[in-house]
Amino acid sequence: MIEALKDVARHVVARAKRKGATAADAFLREDETFGVTVRRSEVEKLKEAVSKNLRLRVFLGNRTATSQTSDLSPDRIDQLVDETVEMARLTSEDESGGLPDEDAYPTEVPDLRLADPSWDNLSPEQRIDLARRAEAAAFQTDSSITNSEGSSFEYERSKTVLANTIGFVGGYETTAGYLVSVPIAESSGSMQQDHWLSITRYRDKLDSPEDIGRHAAQRALRRLGARKVKTCEVPIVFDPLVARTLVKHVFDAVSGDAIYRKRSFLEGQSGELVASENVTIIDDARLIGGLGSSPFDDEGISTRLTPVVENGCLRGYLHSAYTGRKLGARPTGNGTRTGAGNISVGPTNFYMMPGDQSPDAIIGSVKSGFYVVDLIGFGVNTVNGDYSRGATGLWIEDGKLAYPVQEVTIAGNLREMLRNIEMIGNDIAFMGSVAAPTLKIRKMTLSGE
Repeated sequence: MIEALKDVARHVVARAKRKGATAADAFLREDETFGVTVRRSEVEKLKEAVSKNLRLRVFLGNRTATSQTSDLSPDRIDQLVDETVEMARLTSEDESGGLPDEDAYPTEVPDLRLADPSWDNLSPEQRIDLARRAEAAAFQTDSSITNSEGSSFEYERSKTVLANTIGFVGGYETTAGYLVSVPIAESSGSMQQDHWLSITRYRDKLDSPEDIGRHAAQRALRRLGARKVKTCEVPIVFDPLVARTLVKHVFDAVSGDAIYRKRSFLEGQSGELVASENVTIIDDARLIGGLGSSPFDDEGISTRLTPVVENGCLRGYLHSAYTGRKLGARPTGNGTRTGAGNISVGPTNFYMMPGDQSPDAIIGSVKSGFYVVDLIGFGVNTVNGDYSRGATGLWIEDGKLAYPVQEVTIAGNLREMLRNIEMIGNDIAFMGSVAAPTLKIRKMTLSGE
């Protein structure tokens, strides 16, 4: 089937060339999806679908136009190509536009083991049962688990193809399964909700529904009886789910899009110390089985491992072909196709390297502080680094988790937060394309009562 998509892509770019385009590329993706949500043992939502999408870029010299369609009928495709070429004639020139240079493409497409055919052995009933089992395990953990927002299983198989007028044609296939449980705990009139999940490309790597449900329940139970604390400056420990949001802010700041627009607190700091010396952050699209892995990016550029921060030193930025030309840098294989067909800069497997400390050891190092398990709001400015988020978590007293805390705000500046990372855990959790382990920040302002 992937060969049929390649044939369509070849036809698209060939027609664009015949209609007067100086260059063009066609990005096709076919997704087969299954999703189910179970709430209180009953199926609440069920979906199964196959979708196809074509995203086209056409160049007339330095003029560019993009388009997209989910209708892959021959007549519609030809009409789209013709219209896109005409659109390009009406756009303004941009000297940084154009396809990547010829030497940017892979000579062969490596097998990164991104697809697992054994998912097909799960019947729809078995997939639904995974969600039921996760929710049941949550309810069985403790009588204080009185309700549920549901448990969900989702599966996706994707085929991706890219062709361009330079002659590159490539394709690859991926699979991924996802299982999450969201229980609600109640005690003395207080209700708290939390979740846990597992996501993987390989069926045999998916955590058991029982482990997911129990862990989700324990996370909800430990939030019961939450209180406020007085405003103070204390060490802050981020659990892995929260820590990855900090790493995502770093990605936003090293994206070539932000750098050439001068909208990053890390702009102009390549080669400088921007974080604690124990911090190393990489972008690795060649991680075997990685959730963000791919052999080439969405404009065909060969992907790679790119050190971003190494022992606290900023090594460089991440680029598409466009941002690379804007800034006189080589593309790093981070081009990501948007819904409209434009290229932006996106992460592959962007993560902080784990350290050698256990989460318990990190918590044990804190005399009085705050362990953050959830963040609220969007008070982060990646232009100047200002950071302020509502937070929920647990108070740390004498190296132990003492009681739950809510309705507080943690505040600081991303520059200081990165430089003040004192300890890094060994518990990195890959639950998407951005990941991090447990982190301890030396001091932040916690605003409460």
